[in-house]
Amino acid sequence: MNAPLRAARVATFVYFSLCGTLMGTWVVNIPAIEERVGISHATLGGLLVLLGLGAFVGMQVAGRLTDSLGARVVVPATGVLCSAALVLPGLPHDPWTLAGALMVFGFCNGCLDVSMNAHAVHVEKAYGRPVMSAFHATFSVGGVLAALVGAATASAGQSPAVGMAAMGALGIVIALVSARALLPTAPAAPTAAASAVATPTVEAASSAGEAASTGKTGKAGQASAAMRRGTSGRIWILAALALMVMLCEGAANDWSALHLKDVLGAPASTAAFAYGTFAATMTIGRLLADRLVARFGSMAILRYGAATAAVGIAIVTVSPWMWAAFAGWALFGLGLSGCVPQLFSAAGHADPAAAGANVSRVAGLGYVGMLAGPAVIGWLTHFTALNHTFVLLILLCAITAVAAGVLRTDSDRTRRTRRARELAHGSN
Repeated sequence: MNAPLRAARVATFVYFSLCGTLMGTWVVNIPAIEERVGISHATLGGLLVLLGLGAFVGMQVAGRLTDSLGARVVVPATGVLCSAALVLPGLPHDPWTLAGALMVFGFCNGCLDVSMNAHAVHVEKAYGRPVMSAFHATFSVGGVLAALVGAATASAGQSPAVGMAAMGALGIVIALVSARALLPTAPAAPTAAASAVATPTVEAASSAGEAASTGKTGKAGQASAAMRRGTSGRIWILAALALMVMLCEGAANDWSALHLKDVLGAPASTAAFAYGTFAATMTIGRLLADRLVARFGSMAILRYGAATAAVGIAIVTVSPWMWAAFAGWALFGLGLSGCVPQLFSAAGHADPAAAGANVSRVAGLGYVGMLAGPAVIGWLTHFTALNHTFVLLILLCAITAVAAGVLRTDSDRTRRTRRARELAHGSN
């Protein structure tokens, strides 16, 4: 593997970690900002919706810009903008100003999120093997770094604005320094993959020539349009699955600790470890997922990962024991860990010329799920106990497992055929 490609991969790790750190810095300062502005939890919830709205819009804008200008231009630019915007939520003293600050920060964060994921797809394509999950793992590591820095600045008595400004300034430097290592354009597929792609391309050209000579170019155009519609339909299926998976993830983020405290009666200090367990297994799973994808395929990771998550949250739903609940949250995080990276990767590879736009659709709808998860669970608690609301999460994971076939590739079919032949040979 050549040095520029390795450098591009390292730079992508850096941008994912930067994005996680910037978002984590905002999250750890939420209590102090809420107290200074003087707003209730309910008002804060409404303001967080604006942050999500800004992120959704930013994702759509950045997707198209990445396709037209290239990730090497858009990723560092959005990294600088997101770092600079981090200080904005730390400055307001009234709800209206905070609302505007969160929309701007959300917009910039959404732009960085989609552009770096689009670049990650290019890096994965150049490597010729799965590397996407590890990038998402470093996003989680960035959140841990933000928590450590936030705890240090809080103990030193610094205001949120000072800590957020310092982190933003460091982020600007990191975004600029790492820019040179990014890939200039979407790279060509590796040799083996290129060979597989080249053959149908030549055949298509030949078919087009024959169609022209026989006056059937109209049918060729119709076939091309049908192919584009098929790709678009597949992208929206991936987006729907991302919404369901990230809704589950969002529910775990906000309700795991409350489940142990309110349902099982755990002390607050113990209940906090529920989310810690979920986040830890999700990070570990993402660090391991790329090797598993290379061996078993992305479809298997999505199917069996979602099934594992369904088992985990089912244990949480029915168990009256605290340690069983910890095990359930651990399985839930481990199962979900590899799902989102596979969906993003599939969207980016579906059409290399529109990787940014396709990733923005999947990421945008997934982000809606992430924001909606806590709200949906909260609404359901008006009608039933908190642990009973998790039945919805079981159903969503089960649907994802059943629909995982959307990720089936030629390599999956080859692997399945080879396995069948091995079994047949063994029986003989």
